[in-house]
Amino acid sequence: MGCLFPKSSGLKAYWRLLSRGEDAITDIPETHWSTEDYFDADPKKPDHIYCKRGGFISPVSFDPTEFGIPPATLEATDTSQLLGLVIAKKALEDSGYGDGRTFNRDRTSVILGVTGTQELVIPLGARLGHPIWRRALENSGINPEKTEEVVQRISDSYVSWQENSFPGLLGNVVAGRICNRLDLGGTNCVVDAACASSMSAIHLAVMELISGRSDMVITGGVDALNDIFMHMCFTRTMVLSPTGDVRPFSKNADGTVLGEGIGIFVLKRLEDAEQDGDRIYAVIKGVGSSSDGKSQSIYSPRADGQVKALQMAYEEAGIDPATVELVEAHGTGTRVGDEV
Repeated sequence: MGCLFPKSSGLKAYWRLLSRGEDAITDIPETHWSTEDYFDADPKKPDHIYCKRGGFISPVSFDPTEFGIPPATLEATDTSQLLGLVIAKKALEDSGYGDGRTFNRDRTSVILGVTGTQELVIPLGARLGHPIWRRALENSGINPEKTEEVVQRISDSYVSWQENSFPGLLGNVVAGRICNRLDLGGTNCVVDAACASSMSAIHLAVMELISGRSDMVITGGVDALNDIFMHMCFTRTMVLSPTGDVRPFSKNADGTVLGEGIGIFVLKRLEDAEQDGDRIYAVIKGVGSSSDGKSQSIYSPRADGQVKALQMAYEEAGIDPATVELVEAHGTGTRVGDEV
């Protein structure tokens, strides 16, 4: 396994945080954006957010030479691609498949949960707004010379377009870059199923192993998009907590907060892992997957669909639900979601 989460730079730190019950939700750090620019307690104020807390990854040093990446391309490469690569390598090392151990790389796949929109898309897209800025300045009576000066200054505040910008902003390249830099020849793809993306990726990874198409799958989720754009999306849907404290399954819950992080697993068929003497943390005995079908709105969950997925997982695993002692749930802290 490998991970990078708020207040957790690795597995030991993450386990320590969990076992102590520490809260990793903080105020928005300066490394992400300034609350002075965007925060307003009025949830209806246009182009502002009303929640200024979340889960944020601390800055991570990245050595491009370790992965054979030209330093000049870093500016044009999304953070999720770089951090996904780092954590995937750590997961392989933790599973005993570091640089010193040979394995069939052609039958090793990478299937990850990744959002369709990456952080780098926002500044690159914003840079293309120069015709709008120019017209606004010209219509305000600014002379042409000063107009061009201002337009250039605004453009320079965004990352510039270059040859590597296109692959650098694509979500699917999170998995593709891992395969490319770690020399893995199996399936590589990403899946976006919103909050279920990581679980959907693991489901696909399990099917890849069961079908015999792969002998090993690197899977999990990569999300480094806890930026102002994502906060604005959730602000407009009115699901963020105005207090900034998420309270899953509580009558005092007033909304969710956003976090970012990376969690990656290395999966193999159990018999293969035992035969190869691998470190085994856990066994996935059953996976269930379903959709709600038609409901009142795209945001409205239905209990029937979720029950179906649970039943499928229990049946596949051959486990009586009454014997379960620990449940880890997706508790959003929203009344509609938690009630379901």
